[in-house]
Amino acid sequence: MAQDIKSLDQLKEAVSANAGAAAAVADAGVSAPAQPQVLREPQRDELGRAYATGKRKDAVARVWVKPGSGKVVVNGKDMAEYFARPVLQMILRQPFDIAGVAGQYDVYATVAGGGLSGQAGAVKHGISKALQLHEPGLRPALKAAGFLTRDPRVVERKKYGRRKARRSFQFSKR
Repeated sequence: MAQDIKSLDQLKEAVSANAGAAAAVADAGVSAPAQPQVLREPQRDELGRAYATGKRKDAVARVWVKPGSGKVVVNGKDMAEYFARPVLQMILRQPFDIAGVAGQYDVYATVAGGGLSGQAGAVKHGISKALQLHEPGLRPALKAAGFLTRDPRVVERKKYGRRKARRSFQFSKR
């Protein structure tokens, strides 16, 4: 049964007693139950590519990643040609910079739906997932940056009796 701890001195004693018990268990050669390490295997096809699907808003991107010189092709066009704005190009480069593998992988992506910003986010999500499938050691950095999580924010639907999702008609008192 657990004891009631009512002072800081009692808390200190309880902590030191627990530490002593843990040291005794360690000396006996019995290991404390630790988090099981999940060893992930690289998932590559016969051509050495890793495939992943990325999503953002209404955009869906199919992404293939393989070792190479850092060339990024989106819908048959070079990244700089398809995503003309520098901000969108920076979004695509983020997973490589975070993982520390800039210029080491070629990317081939097809993306459909949404606008350019959503498509850039979808390709970024796909690149991140494909990188961690190709090289599982990159997963902790990408996970910590939040690149493996699909952004759930989407456009709110229009409601009946309103002009937009939340915008109402102009009120007229008379």
